[in-house]
Amino acid sequence: MRRLLALCLLLLAQWAVAGTQVVDDRGQRLQWSEAPQRIVSLLPSVTESVCALGACDRLVGVDNYSNWPAQAAALPHVGGLEDANVERIVSLRPDVVLLSRSARVTERLEALGLRVLAFEPDSLADLERVLGQLGTLLGREEQARALWRDMNAGVAKVAAGLPPQARGVRVYFEVASTPYAASESSFIGQVLSRLGAANVVPGALGPFPKLNPEFVLKANPQLIMLGDRNGVALATRPGWQGIDAIRQDRVCVFTHAQGDVLVRPGPRVAEAAQIMADCLARKMAGEGGAR
Repeated sequence: MRRLLALCLLLLAQWAVAGTQVVDDRGQRLQWSEAPQRIVSLLPSVTESVCALGACDRLVGVDNYSNWPAQAAALPHVGGLEDANVERIVSLRPDVVLLSRSARVTERLEALGLRVLAFEPDSLADLERVLGQLGTLLGREEQARALWRDMNAGVAKVAAGLPPQARGVRVYFEVASTPYAASESSFIGQVLSRLGAANVVPGALGPFPKLNPEFVLKANPQLIMLGDRNGVALATRPGWQGIDAIRQDRVCVFTHAQGDVLVRPGPRVAEAAQIMADCLARKMAGEGGAR
């Protein structure tokens, strides 16, 4: 009995010392004696997720692109992925900095003694995992699970409302004009799949591959989706005027605000599904103008 009591006390002591523990997408394990109260987020999707989990008040700084919700947009801005303002971040005295795994500033922040958690949410499974990590970090595990259930249910509801003619459409989704595309293995591609679309970019190329424009020409998508920054010169790309989507005016050019929703793997994924579903239904019903 004494041994059992001693073991329980030891486990309790270890838990008390460990407090909050999170393993990030680099495999780095960090721990705090209590949940962090001062957070800097350098990733818009993570900013949105923190707020969706009811912890927006713990954010003390965000990157230049974190513009939703309004409470986060009003916070001090500390640069972006390539130009983070290290001095300003340090001055905010964060308990943790949340950023992308590809951020260049990670090592410098850690060298200055700041705790950093890096994330890489490329797929829907990644998004579920990151929500779980944030739930643990914030002490909001149940809220994170509930949020994921609601997001899934929202996408399913959108998919159920699509008309038959909007299904099975060969879609090309361009995320940048180089061109970079959202493949089948990206969270965007996976939402498209749940909507019944056929992505012309295979997942084997990676979530967001850089493509040769000839690839898109040969794939000949029936519908093209892209942001308003990329849409102007589509028909002037060599050979692209022969693509079915361009010939038949089946191109959805999303606004900047819609683009933010679509390309961020965060709590607005059901809203993103609705934006893509509206495009599919409108264009495949033969109605003009998605611009």
